[in-house]
Amino acid sequence: MMPVAAILTALLPLFVVILIGAALRRAHFPGDAFWPALERLIYFVFFPALLISSLGNAALDAARLLPLFLALTLALAAGSALVFALRPLLHLTGPALSSVYQGALRFNTYLGIAIVLSVMGPAAMPTAALVIALFIPLLNVACVLVLTRCADRHTTPGAVTKSLISNPLILGCVIGLTLNLTGLGVPGIANRLLEILGSAAVPLGLMSVGAGLQFRRLRQDIAPILSSSLIKLVILPLIGWGIALALGLQPLETEILVLFLALPAATSAYILARQLGGDYTLVSGLLTFQTAAAAITLPLILAGLSSN
Repeated sequence: MMPVAAILTALLPLFVVILIGAALRRAHFPGDAFWPALERLIYFVFFPALLISSLGNAALDAARLLPLFLALTLALAAGSALVFALRPLLHLTGPALSSVYQGALRFNTYLGIAIVLSVMGPAAMPTAALVIALFIPLLNVACVLVLTRCADRHTTPGAVTKSLISNPLILGCVIGLTLNLTGLGVPGIANRLLEILGSAAVPLGLMSVGAGLQFRRLRQDIAPILSSSLIKLVILPLIGWGIALALGLQPLETEILVLFLALPAATSAYILARQLGGDYTLVSGLLTFQTAAAAITLPLILAGLSSN
């Protein structure tokens, strides 16, 4: 059992780094053009490097893929049902519903990896990378389908497929898994290079999260924001916990599954809402509220996990 004080000690610096990013963006330092460029660098270089190095030489059990995939699929189905049940209660428009859906189900990979490394240690990274590899494609397909059905624009199956196969986080996981399962692994020099690049992912990723916060949006659409956040930060992790216990997942798998279900939504939800006609102003408020609220809910979730 990990003491609550130890959990808070591990998490507090992460949220301070997020606040530093928010303060720097608010001060327009080092310039507004810097932050979108940094986001692309993290997304296309640093995080894929971290995922490849974590998976490439790890001791993986291929038999664990199916139970994890089943648990994630059931959690996604449960979360989807909860969101669609909200529509008549909150009188949500199509674009608003699609944004609430993204807010209730997407997770912030940057924060998740930072917490895994800080609280659970580097040995937990291969399992975290597996969850990312399995969950990101599921989520992307589900979110695009909901957006195309509910929002103001439409896309084609080909566009959805292209977005999946070109996603650098998915590619990083696929490359790492392929190198691992084929027995090739990542050679020493290449692995060290990937570790150096990957080490930049966590601090810069957290600062990027902070730079994306927009507190002025919180005054708008409070009911959808609160409802989506309650599902994302409280209800869905509890459902995932129950699913993990029912399927007999290993303790570390359960901890990481519940953690990723409890993470606040990611900025990718905002980008997708803009591209496909969702309510992106609502998404902006959701992202900010959830990131702030997660500073309270995540320690409680992790404390609950560590007590079992």
